[in-house]
Amino acid sequence: MTEVCAVVLAAGEGRRLRPLTEVRPKALCPVGNVPLLDRALARLAGLGLSGPAQVAVNACYLGEQVVSHVGDRAHLSVEPGAPLGTSGGIGNLRNWIDGRGVLVANADAYLAGSAPPGPDVESLLDGWDGETVRLLGVPAGDAEREFGPYRFAGLSLLPWSMVLSLAAAPSDLVRTVWRPAEAAGALTVVEYAGLFLDTGTPVDYLAANLHAAGASSLVDATANITGQLVQAVVGAGARVEGRVTRGVVWPGGYVGPDEHLVDAVRVGRDLTVAAAP
Repeated sequence: MTEVCAVVLAAGEGRRLRPLTEVRPKALCPVGNVPLLDRALARLAGLGLSGPAQVAVNACYLGEQVVSHVGDRAHLSVEPGAPLGTSGGIGNLRNWIDGRGVLVANADAYLAGSAPPGPDVESLLDGWDGETVRLLGVPAGDAEREFGPYRFAGLSLLPWSMVLSLAAAPSDLVRTVWRPAEAAGALTVVEYAGLFLDTGTPVDYLAANLHAAGASSLVDATANITGQLVQAVVGAGARVEGRVTRGVVWPGGYVGPDEHLVDAVRVGRDLTVAAAP
């Protein structure tokens, strides 16, 4: 079995989620009151990958928040200037990867299967020869097909032989690794049996939160609720005096007594981001 390390990509700007990502980097936006980055790290831990010797996290945009949040839980790769992209970020970690295969996880991937996080993606690693590229995929359905009948679901497995040639310069894995491997017949898509959302838009971000909450509402124990909730997610220290229907209130957020937040995300007292499908 080829030795494998893991990298969580958390350097991006999350432009489609603005203005939410003007407050926090996308990797730290909470889904079900858990930052997306923590969900990614928990999935890797479920695969037996944890700590700075086995897991790295890259950071750039609002990178100081990512660095502070990760602490000593993973090796940190802080990219200067603008983000290096998915390929450049891995190239920048080449010395740390050092001969190992690498499981690359997008921090913004929300995955929910019948198995717990970690075991739900074990098939991506099972029987891997250490030489080919594997991608996690879900059936595209009505969405754009990216690899055969699939679209990419946020995790890829790369051999050291392909990582070795990656430069620490702005580029994307789809150009430097995935398409070349596909053309060479060295790429396999492993189907994910659960739900995947990339949380890159307000609509998908809200959908992921509501899925995490289940059929009811999910409320942090420190939130103060005197209003009404219908399918809502309310974070730590938040206060809801009005109504929230299919909405998310970030930690410390406030919904006034005369407000009705519907299909939206509230940050603080004044920032509301519509997320109607």
